[in-house]
Amino acid sequence: MQSRTPQGAEPGPTRTDVDSSLSAALASVLSGARRRAVRDGDRQVDTAHLLHSLLEYEPQVRAVFDGGPQIARLLGYLVQRSIGYGLQWQGTVEDSGAVPLVPSAKETVLSPAAAGAMEAAHARAVLRGERLAEGVDLLAALAADRECRAVEVLRRAGVDADVLLARLESDGDAEGEPAS
Repeated sequence: MQSRTPQGAEPGPTRTDVDSSLSAALASVLSGARRRAVRDGDRQVDTAHLLHSLLEYEPQVRAVFDGGPQIARLLGYLVQRSIGYGLQWQGTVEDSGAVPLVPSAKETVLSPAAAGAMEAAHARAVLRGERLAEGVDLLAALAADRECRAVEVLRRAGVDADVLLARLESDGDAEGEPAS
């Protein structure tokens, strides 16, 4: 069997490496995203899976958005993924420039873009002086990657990723409080 890892690419972080840098809440988000990917028949957890799981499991992330209608639109797009919207993603690898992970035959792995977002979330937490990444760290990392599927979903639902990122980076939002 031929390797799907591009020649010369170094393996990215392992599942253990990624999981050890997450808060308990964000570990639950990642676990939910993995279950969703398996249920959808996807070989990789992509950034849209992560966004969906963040919206479902993280109240701090939901608080960042402009209320119920915006969250409902986002969830509407994400739920439709396997029945229409998002079908163009089926069977493709989401890669916005991150180094790919070497997949294990027994687990659904992160897409290169999702792995990059997880690494960026951890880096954001470290800059805040925290050891573990939280949901808002991952949301900021997703919003910062203009080429990822999560940002495509945000755009289609009418969410400006630049405004969202500015809101996340503003003072007082390290704890997930909405910016004024």
